[in-house]
Amino acid sequence: MISLLIGLGTSLIVTLIGTPLLIRLVHKLHYGQYIRQDGPQSHQIKRGTPTLGGVVINLAIVLGWGASALYRHIAYHDKPSWTAVLVLFAMLSMGLLGFIDDFAKVRKKQNEGLTVRGKFFGQFVFATLFAVLCLMLPTKSGFPSAQAGIAYIEKPVITFTFAGTAVALILFVIWVNLLMTAWSNALNLTDGLDGLASGTSMVAFMGYSMIAYWESAHLAGSGAEGYSYAVSDPQDLAIIAACAVAACFGFLWYNTNPAQIFMGDTGSLALGGLYAALSIATHTELLAVILGGLFVMETCSDVIQVGYFKMTHKRVFKMAPIHHHFELCGWRENTVVVRFWMIEMVFVLVGLVLFYTDWLVRSGLL
Repeated sequence: MISLLIGLGTSLIVTLIGTPLLIRLVHKLHYGQYIRQDGPQSHQIKRGTPTLGGVVINLAIVLGWGASALYRHIAYHDKPSWTAVLVLFAMLSMGLLGFIDDFAKVRKKQNEGLTVRGKFFGQFVFATLFAVLCLMLPTKSGFPSAQAGIAYIEKPVITFTFAGTAVALILFVIWVNLLMTAWSNALNLTDGLDGLASGTSMVAFMGYSMIAYWESAHLAGSGAEGYSYAVSDPQDLAIIAACAVAACFGFLWYNTNPAQIFMGDTGSLALGGLYAALSIATHTELLAVILGGLFVMETCSDVIQVGYFKMTHKRVFKMAPIHHHFELCGWRENTVVVRFWMIEMVFVLVGLVLFYTDWLVRSGLL
């Protein structure tokens, strides 16, 4: 618990101190956000707001986990886990892709950075590299590895063992690509209003910190009563998720309406990559759909809008993603954001109830 609090506190301090420093730097470099012209006209006043805030979010999460790892090394001689390194790699690699996209926007002085094809290619490269590293690096049991063979594939709800070892590993790489691309794009779509992505991400990662902490308390071989989980280094996962909560909370202080800074793709793609990696590492890939229900809702609204328009040349929503639809219906921006926070809280509560119910059933207590 102390190591978790150290990580949480460090991440919070880094964001609270680092964000205003970044705002000054971005102002000095004139790296302001460019607003899409076809969006709500009320957003045009946001033009020039500093972006690249995701740099601080990424840094805060890494330094928070690093401070926690240092404490555990000094106090208990624990070594940093490969599981934590893999999850942070997923976050930082997607954050790097987002940074390239953001930097392209500010250099071009427009709201178009990487092409859709270029962004998908980058996500494919980093997701594949992440999956291959999961297969190669020695973890305890949470990821497949050279030492564990395909032990991972036998544990979660999603299984590929029916296809044989070689095909199962290929399917795992494809599965990771699907998750990383889906969740990073979902967070990216959600980042459209002041405080929306940072607030909902904070709630979602709060759910994951609780899940990972529960798994660490009921780890296989721990002697804990009830069902035991065969996951790799859940304590590290709980700390990283808690650091993400603190980083989003600290960033939200400056990102709430009217935002002093935007996280940009540097933040949204990184948080999406982290969310996907945590779902894989905790063996909750399907539960993640419930825990991140707000992100799913945003993505589905965009898919429905585009698909329906291509078929009929008519629109289902006034504008997609759906948060813009409610804005154009007359809701104030703050009203949309707070209500969407509340919706995400409900999704997380439902997800936690389902997770605990599953544990009760597996333990024979229900």
